Amino acid sequence: MTLAATCSRSVTSVKRAILCSVTKTSLLFSANNSVPADQGKQPSKKRWRKGHKKVLIAEHLSWEERLADVVTPLWRLSYDEQLELKQKNQERILSQLSRHLLGDFQPHSSSPDRCNLIFPVLPILPSPVRDGYRNKSTFSVNRGVDGNQKTVGFYVGTGKEGNIVCINGDHLLNMPEKHKLVARCYQDFIRLSSLEPCLQFHTGGHWREVTVRTNAEGHTMAIVYFHPQTLTPEEVAVHKAELVDYFTHGPGSVCQLDSLFFQESAMTRCTHEESPYQLLYGRTHIYEEVLDFKFRISADAFFQVNQAAAQVLYGTVRDLCVPDQTGGQKKVGGTLLDVCCGTGAIGITMSPRVDRIIGIEIIEQAVEDATHNAALNNVLNCEFIAGKAEVVLPGLMSQLSSAGRGLTAVVNPARAGLHHKVIRALRNQPAIRRLLYVSCKPDGEAMRNFKELCCAPDPKKKLTGEAFSPILAVPVDMFPHTPHCELVLLFER
Repeated sequence: MTLAATCSRSVTSVKRAILCSVTKTSLLFSANNSVPADQGKQPSKKRWRKGHKKVLIAEHLSWEERLADVVTPLWRLSYDEQLELKQKNQERILSQLSRHLLGDFQPHSSSPDRCNLIFPVLPILPSPVRDGYRNKSTFSVNRGVDGNQKTVGFYVGTGKEGNIVCINGDHLLNMPEKHKLVARCYQDFIRLSSLEPCLQFHTGGHWREVTVRTNAEGHTMAIVYFHPQTLTPEEVAVHKAELVDYFTHGPGSVCQLDSLFFQESAMTRCTHEESPYQLLYGRTHIYEEVLDFKFRISADAFFQVNQAAAQVLYGTVRDLCVPDQTGGQKKVGGTLLDVCCGTGAIGITMSPRVDRIIGIEIIEQAVEDATHNAALNNVLNCEFIAGKAEVVLPGLMSQLSSAGRGLTAVVNPARAGLHHKVIRALRNQPAIRRLLYVSCKPDGEAMRNFKELCCAPDPKKKLTGEAFSPILAVPVDMFPHTPHCELVLLFER
């Protein structure tokens, strides 16, 4: 069957079952889409370069404006304008895939912005919350505008050019007030401390970033990162005690922290396994709810940074991946393969509709959280496997062959996309008839994944299975005031 015929047939059936529920989600929030730009902001589209990726930093701009242009590049636009820009960008990206599948390998033969789409791209689903939506923020420590090296905020400039300046983030639209408060208090604390900040590992210093996590109920977790350098454990213990006292009985108590963690590390990024997070005060976890399911959030666990929009995203994924044609009265059935499952949010929210869920995740702590989350919600049909997907999946596929047409896959990889062995395993498993790909960067490595899922069988690449066809795409705005969004792309065969 030709690609066009397959697309036409599948779109009709898919839309009948799931387009209604997704469109309802869009309509639910569309009434509130018209959010005017804040007073005092002058929308200026001339400021943006092609693609809206870089900002022309003018000398007359304040430091606050320069930082806003780096962290929230779309802050000058109304929310309607932001959504329009993102919609066009997603259509432009997906037109590359369409042209590739149609055999048009000369993108410069006409306008590069043409959108010859061979499958529908629904209107972008807006975020229910536009300001202060982040539930996780990491604040850096470096030299401020006034020269004080103990400044907590976000960078303007680059290390390569040697012009980094750390700017306070109190004015940023995507930051909640609680995160800003913790950052201000942490700055106050390290300025009182006798220890220097660690700006570059080889130059010494100790105090590094602080990460703040919050949930919808206002519970707050802070994680302070620290370079021990040559300090003895006893000396480090003194400064940890000072940190605890400041946030529990000192000026920092205004933050009302529910958890205070501390991680000693001589590396830029360090996992819990490499250097355990030390609980200095309070609870070991905070909890969040999505689609009536409760999830445990560890210090280093992945969770969508916009909880309200996560409900839109996971609801969309659920309705596209496992369409409910029974009005919620009974399960659709089958097996769901959840690749890069994280803490299990996608699989658990789909659990009422399927018979079995198998999740694969490389981070062991995330798998522990996923297992705990399943038990917490009394979900008994989930199994989570720790390991690299490219190692686990090929061996698992032989066990899933008996699933027949009841096997569905959902993948939600990081920006690096899926390993070619994962694509090969998914492509060569004939029982998988429907596959959903969630990507925060579809114009990166994910595009390579899309093309390999859809290309003609290629024995040289060991892609011998029947090709998938893109059926439907739904952008979801998870990150207002930035150019980014999540793309949900449905494939069938």
